Amino acid sequence: MRRAIAITSVVIQSRACKGIAFFFLAWPQFAQIQPAGEWSALSAKATEAYNRGAYAESQRLYSSALPLAEAFGPQDDRLAVTLANLGTAHWMQGRNNDAEKLYRRAIDVWRGGADPAQTQIAAALNNLAGICRQEGRFSEAEPLYKEALAVHEKALGPESARVALVLDNLGVLYKDQGKWAAAQQLHSRALAMQERLLGPDHPDVAATLTHLGDLQRDEWRLAEAQPLYLRGISIREKALGPEHPLLAESLNSLALLYRTEKRYADAERLYRRSLRICENVLGPMHPRVAAALNNLGELAAAQGNYAEAQQLYQRAIFIWEKALGPDHPDLSPGLANLAALYMTHHKYADAEALYRRAWRIDEARLGPANARIALDLNNLATVRRARRQYSDAEELLQQSIAMYERALGPDTPSVAVPLLNLAGLYATQKRFSEAALHYRRALPLREQLLGADSPTLAEPLENYAYTLRKLEEYAEAEKAELQATRIRVRMALHAESGAS
Repeated sequence: MRRAIAITSVVIQSRACKGIAFFFLAWPQFAQIQPAGEWSALSAKATEAYNRGAYAESQRLYSSALPLAEAFGPQDDRLAVTLANLGTAHWMQGRNNDAEKLYRRAIDVWRGGADPAQTQIAAALNNLAGICRQEGRFSEAEPLYKEALAVHEKALGPESARVALVLDNLGVLYKDQGKWAAAQQLHSRALAMQERLLGPDHPDVAATLTHLGDLQRDEWRLAEAQPLYLRGISIREKALGPEHPLLAESLNSLALLYRTEKRYADAERLYRRSLRICENVLGPMHPRVAAALNNLGELAAAQGNYAEAQQLYQRAIFIWEKALGPDHPDLSPGLANLAALYMTHHKYADAEALYRRAWRIDEARLGPANARIALDLNNLATVRRARRQYSDAEELLQQSIAMYERALGPDTPSVAVPLLNLAGLYATQKRFSEAALHYRRALPLREQLLGADSPTLAEPLENYAYTLRKLEEYAEAEKAELQATRIRVRMALHAESGAS
């Protein structure tokens, strides 16, 4: 029987967390005279608000402290600290542009002083790198992290909590780029250092455990990821309390693991708890609430509850637009998710409009050559293919492949997505030799990333086997079918054991 060739629409999953660890800078002690006394009091209140997750309150207090800090002089350390911490408060509310400007201004203040505070500069560089990473500006993020790491190692030695935090963040960056072995090494090194220096129950340990769990989950090492998440949740709940936004981050990560395992009831319970925390602490119109709603939408869509998913996606987009504006980068994943939902209902015009809007948002912020733009082009191609506009789909996929190669290198696992889609497109057009060529390039990249037994390999292996049979390459087709069958059997056994 003829097997239909699947074409994959892949979107960035928007999660209810920043995905990095950051520095909130200690403010220096000075004689408590006006305005120093008032500045110190405001800074202390702002820091206390930040530590309990009240980021909007922290921002207001630091905004009030800023004019007092500016009165100390243009190169005063207190001004730089106020700017940097105000930047972090903005960042935690999704205002990346404001945060980036404040971090850069703080760095300029420190560097312009007679005795630059190198470790403070390094802390701000780490935070600035986090914004770049979050927005997919990987080529900007890596040198910033490496500079921060070098400064901390020179000033504090190779074993310090600050070094460990930057190592962990650099690991997150490498994971996002598909450099999983390097990411594993950095996360493991950071975790061992934090446990030695800070103890096994420190919140920094929980952050690294969560990031290491994310890595294991993305590699489909699900059994290894779960205890990491559970330990991170336990640490954060004890250290920060049951209603802290950072706890919501860990809950969200475990929920995504359960969703991957099709443990939908467990996933929904954790997603809804994460949503309640964000709503209670941050308010119902906070960007993190939007991210939590988006995640619930993905869960509903995975179960075929499309009407519920659409309502959740639309509510998330509404909050993002109100909180951040209509052109903020955080919007593009939510727009792409809603577009993918429209694709399942054959609403191709609506889907294309949303994919194009996501593309415009990403291109305006990130420039024309970025991995997220490559993903946008891939998604647009899925619409064109569905509408039988094969020439347009082929051109978009070729552009996506070329952009991934420029942004992340020719051997990046990310390029497997448009390669598989292009292979499927060629097979649909009975261009089987070209299809086989692209399958042969894409499948090893995906195996290298996820392992030969990854569930995500089953369908493309079956499609590859179908293509090979059309080319009368029966022995190779049988090998691909055997590997796919082995994966399907494992998936069935895993589902059966999970249900029992």
